[in-house]
Formats: sequence, structure tokens, C-alpha cells
Amino acid sequence: MVVLSCTDIDKSFGTTVILEKISFSINAGEKIGLIGKNGAGKSTLFKILTGELEYDAGHLYHHKDVSLGYLKQTAAYTEETTLYEFCLEVFRDVIELEEQLRHYEKEISRLADQPEALEKVMATYSALTDEFNDINGYAYKSEVRGVLFGLGFSESDFERPIRQFSGGQQSRISIAKLLLTKPNILLLDEPTNHLDIEAVKWLEGYLKSYVGTIVLISHDRYFLDQVVNKVFEIENHQLISNPGNYTDFVKFKKVYIESLQKQFENQQRYIKEQETLINKFKERGTEKLAKRARSREKRLDMIEKVDQPVQDNTRAKLKFSPRLNSGTDVLFVESLRKDFDTTVFKDVSFNIYKGEKIGLIGRNGVGKTTLFKTILDESYKTEGQLTYGHNVHIGYFSQDQMELNEDNNLVEEISDTNPKLTETEIRTLLGSFLFKGDDVFKIVSNLSGGEKSRLALLKLMLSKANLLLLDEPTNHLDIISKEALEDALESYDGTILSISHDRYYLNKISSKIIELTPEGVNEYLGNYDYYTSKKELQSSLDTPFEEVTVTKTQLKEQRKKEKEEAKLKRQKKLAFEALEARIQELETRIEEIEALMCDESVYSNPERSKELHLEINTLKIELEEKYEEWETFV
Repeated sequence: MVVLSCTDIDKSFGTTVILEKISFSINAGEKIGLIGKNGAGKSTLFKILTGELEYDAGHLYHHKDVSLGYLKQTAAYTEETTLYEFCLEVFRDVIELEEQLRHYEKEISRLADQPEALEKVMATYSALTDEFNDINGYAYKSEVRGVLFGLGFSESDFERPIRQFSGGQQSRISIAKLLLTKPNILLLDEPTNHLDIEAVKWLEGYLKSYVGTIVLISHDRYFLDQVVNKVFEIENHQLISNPGNYTDFVKFKKVYIESLQKQFENQQRYIKEQETLINKFKERGTEKLAKRARSREKRLDMIEKVDQPVQDNTRAKLKFSPRLNSGTDVLFVESLRKDFDTTVFKDVSFNIYKGEKIGLIGRNGVGKTTLFKTILDESYKTEGQLTYGHNVHIGYFSQDQMELNEDNNLVEEISDTNPKLTETEIRTLLGSFLFKGDDVFKIVSNLSGGEKSRLALLKLMLSKANLLLLDEPTNHLDIISKEALEDALESYDGTILSISHDRYYLNKISSKIIELTPEGVNEYLGNYDYYTSKKELQSSLDTPFEEVTVTKTQLKEQRKKEKEEAKLKRQKKLAFEALEARIQELETRIEEIEALMCDESVYSNPERSKELHLEINTLKIELEEKYEEWETFV
């Protein structure tokens, strides 16, 4: 059943065309991803679908029995209503029915000695009870709690007034209320903004099992792959679609563009051949050939022209390169702790080496940004030790672009930190980051989120830092800009520590994942998919088994297995003891070399000093590997 359709929808703002001849139909139960560059018209289309915006031409159809729910990118609540009460408002009819049941229960008790009146009340109570059961009335409170927990809210948040929550939290509140409303069609504009990975995974599961229809705008490629079964893309004011997820669409788009290009080239070849023949017929000068020329011209004029496909692949020209190379050891973090009113995190220890590209993940509120601030300013810590390597120069990208001066225009913003650049050079750089013409004189405070991100990335690129601390760098970027950033970071020779909930980005960039928890960190030597596979394996190993009754044969096999396990346990014990002995040897030798390197006869001898330096680096790498091996035993 078609629940929503558009036919030849046009929309312009003044002389600027946004949408042109947009046509599609959506069937009940479809889950559709709407993609396109920032400014392509995705949110405009949503506003047309909801009636918030008028369209200039075309036809829009909604099925008469369909309800539609719309999640905007931003939300702002000023109510004193608590979070829990705010979400309960969705179930006002259910609550009123529950109150009626409580009333009739009291009446039943009061009329216990009045059989006739009691019979009437019991009949009404029975009918209301059936209605309450039909709408699953006994489950609405647990449903509210489940959605709020899934989106990352804690029990202590339930009684807080919603006006006290941050902008990101209020966006999550909007998602919660909309999901609880359960409209037939969900229109979601960037629903994963402000969600940590665990909340995004929960939302994926919820949307996959949602019985209604979903249309969602998203630049989160991993999320799109998990949730949608059809993709719409708006490009150059028009819309194309393909069944499948985002990865399927990328493959389709490549073939589709190649097919259009071939059609265009074939038609151009045909037109050229016909024009050559027409000209020849005309040159011969006979009436018969002149008629044939006119006939061919008419047929040529009637051909529906195939336009050459134009892809809007304009992307910022990103290239990060360090001014100086750092030493092999970039940053050692030992037993770091940070307290505010309570402890944010403790026992945080990890090492970063030159060239590593590390993803830092963890739940919202666990202290990832606080950890970055501590690395940037060691005095910010409560206790612990940070040791920076030789020639380490840090570049910082904050998720709220706090490093930008809101009062500057774009030229001033670049000039302030790069005074040697001329205005012409600055304008050229800004142009390569898609700021054209008079855009360069925009005031920073008037920029969109995506524009601020691009400006901050340009400043970061110009810093020539060799250690990049990136806090949610893909937020506000469209897919093409994300790909440009990923390509630049992949070819970067320096070191990266990046906070992100963008799993596609983490898979592409990261060679190590550090998971921050309130009790410390867990390290995984791989990308995000490697991290999830290890977590799943760990979870399966921790799952308890139910005790079952066994036969004599099974008992014999079990005893045999136990003997084999005991043998393996002894072997493991011996391997563990050998490993500890090797760790002791390595630590002792490293201490000896460090002592030798302080000796004048050594540090004044370049050859001997170089030899020891190479040895100690090799030993430290081996020691780190042995520590990782040691962790698998404990």
C-alpha cells in the first residue's frame, strides 16, 4: 500500500532552485534513507511532506489513515515538566483510562452489598479492562523507561525538569517522545546526532523492528547500512532511488552514472552521424535528397535528449602534514584520574606511539572530552602522570568549535593564527574548503554547523601539528566531506587520537580502539568491527551455562575433557611463568640501558649512543607486546 507519494514537486527560494521534478512513492513498512550534500534540499523536502512548507508545483499524496511524526535536527524545551512526566504525556488516553479503572474499582468495593448497581458497574469495568488490555495499558510505564534507558538516560534523569537538559540531551528527548508516539510514518532528520555508540545501536534495533514506515535523513553510513532497505538521494535538485542499504546504493550509483554517460555518448554519436548525413544530402542539391534531409532533421528534433550526467562531487581539498616529526614515543598516560563533584574517570593508562591512528570511544558522560582537555592542559587532572614525547605538537578539533572566534569573519579567523599569509593566499585556501566569493567575509557566528567544521579543519590543517586530537570530527559533515576527511587522515604521517561515534569513520581510520570507562580503559588492536567482535566473544565466554543431567558415557567423556583441560591449564601456567620471566628480563635490561645512556662515556659517543637507542626502542616494543600478551592471562 502506498502511504506517501510525490509527483513532479518543485521548490525554489527566490531565484534559487532547491527541488525540481521530485517524484517518488513510499509503501507501508519501507525504511528509507534520504541522503545528499548539505544544502541539497533534504530538510526542505521533509518540511514539504509535513505541510510546514508550501511547494511551487506538483502533487503530494498522504494516505488518509496515516499519522506522521517528524523529528527535527534541533529541539528547545523550557518546561518545568520532568523528563518522565513529559514522556508520559504520550499516553494521556491510557492514563485517563487507567484512572477510570481505579475509580470503578473503588465503586465495586463501595457497592458490594448492592447487587443490581454492582452488576452494572462490573459490566462497565469489564469492558474498560478489555479496552485497557487491548492497548497494552499495563506496559506503558515500562515502555517509557525502556526507551529512555535505551537512549542513554539514567534513573536519576527521570525527575529532572527538561529545561535543565543540554541541547543534545533535548534532541534525545524529542526522539524518545516521537518513538513512544508510534506514528505510521516516522520522518527523522539526523536522529543519531548527540547519541553515543551504545544509544545508536539501540536505536538501530528499535527502528529495524518498527512496524511503521521510516524516512530518515542521515550522514551516518554505518547506521544507514543497518537500518534502511531503500535509499533516496537528492543531487542537482533531483532525486534518484535504489532498493537496498547505503553500500548497495553506492554500487548502484556508480553503475547508474556509467550507464547514463554511455547513453549520452551513444546519442551524441548518433546525432553527429545524422547531422553529417543531413549536411551531405543538402550539399548534393537534388530535391529528393533535400526531402530526405528535412525528414531526418524532423526525426532528430523529436529525439528526447539525454543530458550528460553531472555529479556534484565538489569536496574540500584536505591534506594534513606535520611540520616536524615527533619521536617514536608520543604520549604516555599513567593512572590518570579526574574529579569534579564526583569521579569522572580513574586508573586511565595507555601509550601512544608515532603514526598510530586511535579511536577513543565510550558512553556519553564517561569523560572523553574531559580526557582531551587533560591532555591539552596537564594541570586539569586530579592525579596521574602524562609524559609527552620529543617534538610533539598537538592540534585540537573540538566538537563545538570552541577554537573559533565567533566575532571574526573567515579571512580574519585564518589570519589571526597565520599572520604570514596574504589575503589572496587565505582566500585561495578558503576557496579550496568550499568558501567561495563573498562567503569569505561571513561572520563565524553566522556559519552553519557544517561550515564551522570545515573552517576548523582548515585551521587544523594549517597548524601542521603531528598529534591530532579530534573530538567528533565528522559531526555536521555530509558524506562527501566525511570521505574527504577520511582520505586526508589515512594519508597523514602524524598521530591521531579521535573521539567518534561514527562507526564507518572508526572502521576506516582506526588501527586501535581505546574504550574509556569510569574504571579505566580497555584497548583493542584493530578497528571498530574488530572491537565489536572481541566484545561479542568476551560476552559469550561470560555467559553462564545451565547445569544438566549427564549419562555415564557423557560423564566419562567429561572426565577425559577435564584431564585435557587440566593439562592445558598446566601448560598455560608454564607459559605464563615464562612470559613473566621474559618481562622481568626486558624491564631489567631497559633499566640498565637507561642508566648507561646517562653515562658521559656513552652519550659522548654517537655510535654507542645510537646503538643503545635502537636497542631500547626494540626492547620497549617487545615489552609492550609482552604486556598485551600478559593481559590475556589475567
